[in-house]
Amino acid sequence: MNRRLDVLSLKNLKIGVVGLGYVGLPLAAEFGKKYKTTGFDLKAERISELSKGKDSTLEMTRAELKEATLLGFTCDVKDLTATKAAVAGASAVICAIGLTYDSAIWSRDWPVVMGNLLEACAAAGARLVFVDNLYMYGPQTQPLTEDMPLTNHGVKPRIRAEITRMWQAAHAAGKVKVVAVRASDFYGPGVTQSVLGETGLAAMAKGKPAMLLGSADLLHDLAYVPDVARATITLLDAPMDAYGQAWHVPCAPTRTYRQVLQIGADTLGQPLTISVLPPIMMSILALFMPILREMKEMRFQSDRPYRVNASRFAQRFWSDATPFEVGVAKTAKGFAAVP
Repeated sequence: MNRRLDVLSLKNLKIGVVGLGYVGLPLAAEFGKKYKTTGFDLKAERISELSKGKDSTLEMTRAELKEATLLGFTCDVKDLTATKAAVAGASAVICAIGLTYDSAIWSRDWPVVMGNLLEACAAAGARLVFVDNLYMYGPQTQPLTEDMPLTNHGVKPRIRAEITRMWQAAHAAGKVKVVAVRASDFYGPGVTQSVLGETGLAAMAKGKPAMLLGSADLLHDLAYVPDVARATITLLDAPMDAYGQAWHVPCAPTRTYRQVLQIGADTLGQPLTISVLPPIMMSILALFMPILREMKEMRFQSDRPYRVNASRFAQRFWSDATPFEVGVAKTAKGFAAVP
């Protein structure tokens, strides 16, 4: 527990990756090329398809999954006994879970999942790297920093604050070593559940306007998924003095959504067209569309500049986040290649 975990040379490393989405699956597959790795997910159908070498999100090809010869899939982390059994013997666990975007599900499942992971990691003597978002800060008017107080705003931000307190308490008590890697709104190739995803660059690739819930001209920091994965590996391999705290993932220099989407339009060779949903229309549609209803308490992410201060991470580890000219271009081309 006290020695440094060298992911590049430690031959007996066993890793658990919880949450096999846009961040978790590529991480699990990469580790599974060299180390015994177990992938967990809340959805049985997700485990079933991946066990057969298929990724319905198109994040990874069959060939890429086949290269991960030491990767296996198992279990629902809402079951403590199963989670303990699967994590047993692990050196480290990466949590990259993305629960269904529903306040009731978050309230019911997140405390259970976090509690089970902490118990399982403690029993196995494994460190835990938690891939997190920035909801726990709630509405702010200044660039976000890791030392901002936890919020009681809304449901989803409050739940993220609650599970943050859970891992902080477990670490402070010496029960398990935990570190959090916090990322702003993310985007990347194949990532549909993102502002730049299904209703953004993917829509543009089909010749449709990009849809935004707020102004296109407010500055907004965005994290590129491969950078989030890189930061996760960095913290997995970090000395123990980096644990017990949260670190922000570096982003490319801040731009507006209009500026970012323009890069996508230029890549696709088409004019940029943006459709913005007015707040009053969002309120009306939220009566019939659950996802918009869930977004109402998150308006603070789109009604003001949203900036992230990642200077602590940059000074300690690395700061060369992927430029938008590279990340957005790859993402746009990826969506354009989908039939």
